Amino acid sequence: APDSERKAMSYKFVFLPPSGERTRYLAEAMTTAVPDLEVVHCESRDEALSALTDARACFGTLDPELLAAAAKLEWLAAPAAGPAKGFYFPELIASDVVATNFRGIFNDHISAHIMAFVLAFSRGMHMYFRDQFEGHWRPGGESSPATHLPESTALIIGVGGIGAETARQCKNWGMKTVGIDPRIKEAPTGVDELLGPDALDKLLPQADFVILTAPQTPNTEGLFTSAKFEQMQDSAYFINIGRGSNVCLADLNQALREDQIAGAALDVFETEPLPEGHPLWTAPNFLMTPHIAAAGPYLEDRRRELLVKNCQRLAKGEALLNVVDKENWF
Repeated sequence: APDSERKAMSYKFVFLPPSGERTRYLAEAMTTAVPDLEVVHCESRDEALSALTDARACFGTLDPELLAAAAKLEWLAAPAAGPAKGFYFPELIASDVVATNFRGIFNDHISAHIMAFVLAFSRGMHMYFRDQFEGHWRPGGESSPATHLPESTALIIGVGGIGAETARQCKNWGMKTVGIDPRIKEAPTGVDELLGPDALDKLLPQADFVILTAPQTPNTEGLFTSAKFEQMQDSAYFINIGRGSNVCLADLNQALREDQIAGAALDVFETEPLPEGHPLWTAPNFLMTPHIAAAGPYLEDRRRELLVKNCQRLAKGEALLNVVDKENWF
């Protein structure tokens, strides 16, 4: 390539502390794809403050002081799909820095986890598992409780990558799927009907499975409280694999114990780990997993591929992938 073109493609990319084996794995692929890329691994805050002064891009977590030092920064690669609250602080939101995240790499794993919960509830496994552990044989037969999925409706709150893939999986089992999303305007494949958040209260009483895949945003924090559980059918099941902050655990525990809903399954919690002695440990018709819905192969490869693509796009002046709406944290 001509020298002028090579110069345009070259820039500094900073890995903020802590850096380690994972960041070096990412950097190796990045420098192979963008040969003139200068990569700096920072082991301390002082190193980061110095390295950021002429960096166009960085990976990790900023704060107001680090951002102020990064006068030429154009791109922040968030290290997670949904970073901790406070990652998108006011100065970052107000800045021209474009933030990206890793959403989309977990779609297949998390949707499979959701379907495991759906299938478990539909066949009464949440009761039979507990019976097994307690050494109890429940009288069975053809009249045992079961939910016929082809006659069931799944209400999926958040139909981005994970929610859309979950809808597609639900269709494989013959279910009707209704999606709610504030940003997506056209129903993805597998979503029978797509509506905005204003329709949630109207739709809750119609759903057999309420599946919350929404990220943590200013509008979803504390979304599910007693008021929402009271609107659900007492035969309906609630599943949350989005963010723990979106569901009030005390209200969910009450809904389960007062039979307002038929059951619930969580992979994420307001407080993690779930505290010892918390009433949900013994709540009826409750399934839980310890924030492992994303588990599965190829995740590091997918992170690397996405980061490399965006490194190439920044070098060429192209729009980045997975851009975050900073004000809404996702």
